[in-house]
Amino acid sequence: MNNPLQNYELNYQEVPEASREQNPNRPGAKTILKHFGLFVLTFFFVSWAGAQFVGFHVSALPFIFPVWSDFFRGVLFAVLLLAFLGIHEFGHYFAGVYHKIRVTLPYFIPLPFALGTLGAVIRIKQKIRHSYEMFDIGIAGPLAGFVVALTVLLYGFATLPDASYIFNFPGHEAVSQFVRANGHYPSQIITDSEMPAMVIGNTLLYSFLASFFSNVPPMWELYHYPFLFAGWLGLFFTALNLTPVGQLDGGHILYSLLGHKKHKIVARVFFGALVTLAGIEALPFIHMFLGDWGISSGILSIAIWMLVLFFLLRKAFKNEHRWIAPVLVVSLAITIGYFYLIIGSLETARSLSLIWLVWSFFIAYVVGVEHPPAMIEEPLSPTRKVLGWLSMVIFVLCISPNPIYLV
Repeated sequence: MNNPLQNYELNYQEVPEASREQNPNRPGAKTILKHFGLFVLTFFFVSWAGAQFVGFHVSALPFIFPVWSDFFRGVLFAVLLLAFLGIHEFGHYFAGVYHKIRVTLPYFIPLPFALGTLGAVIRIKQKIRHSYEMFDIGIAGPLAGFVVALTVLLYGFATLPDASYIFNFPGHEAVSQFVRANGHYPSQIITDSEMPAMVIGNTLLYSFLASFFSNVPPMWELYHYPFLFAGWLGLFFTALNLTPVGQLDGGHILYSLLGHKKHKIVARVFFGALVTLAGIEALPFIHMFLGDWGISSGILSIAIWMLVLFFLLRKAFKNEHRWIAPVLVVSLAITIGYFYLIIGSLETARSLSLIWLVWSFFIAYVVGVEHPPAMIEEPLSPTRKVLGWLSMVIFVLCISPNPIYLV
């Protein structure tokens, strides 16, 4: 999936300084009704989607209409996931209110498939003047959301049922047979059909926490557990928002820590690493697509990706060829080396997902790699610096190279 659950700042508008002092963040009844309506619609779609994952009578293929008992299990999933999203966004909102900056209430974005939502966003309706204000607004959401997601995940671990829980789900007869015989989940993926299994990517934090508990399900069965799945999603989406580029939360934070010049370098290097992951995803997909047309060629597949990568870097680095050329060469070299030195060949590789490819385009064409300079840059307080670097640690602990993929 794309991991789509983003929050980034949109539509800056200059307002008079007097407006800042009046703190005009008092939404009217019509505005509250609009935001509430979007929330209700999102809640319904997430409940419906959640029923496909955690329901006892349906498969994980959206969008089969669930029985009522499964729909209410989906409601539990929706409560958990939207609690994370809501508290994350209200963290931004209240930080803006505290600094008397004009911000909107969160917009929840409904989606009638996948997870049922593209997340939630707030709009900051004026330019932020001080870098410390930018930092506070940027970090408030991820820290608040992280606490919620971690709490949900820990509760899920602490209340895990034994492995016989998988007996509740149809289409898992082979796994159920193994559990009956051995009393625990298999270490390798077992499927009952030619349908691919959906695997949730492990992360450093998830793996560390799971090591303290028994009966932890394998990553390809995790989505059946509402607390584990919602907690994992919350932590991963926190990491996505902490991506240290552009006007994502992580971009605000790292910009405030490093300043404009240093952040520009770090953000561009990070984007180079991101498009390398995207290339590892995209090359097998391109090769498979060409094979379906009878023109399978490793050289042609690489040439096509090189062209796509060039346009991505050209947009991201604003036509600065002193950045485009070295990043293009290094990224291609790592990608090609991965397939021919580690995997063995491009022919035997499979495209697990296209999440990082989509994320690369999103950053290059929507968010931007560089952070626009603040009007007033100033050093952060020691407490803010500690929190800022802590958020970067959270990013590393919660990110996954293969977030969700099929095998």
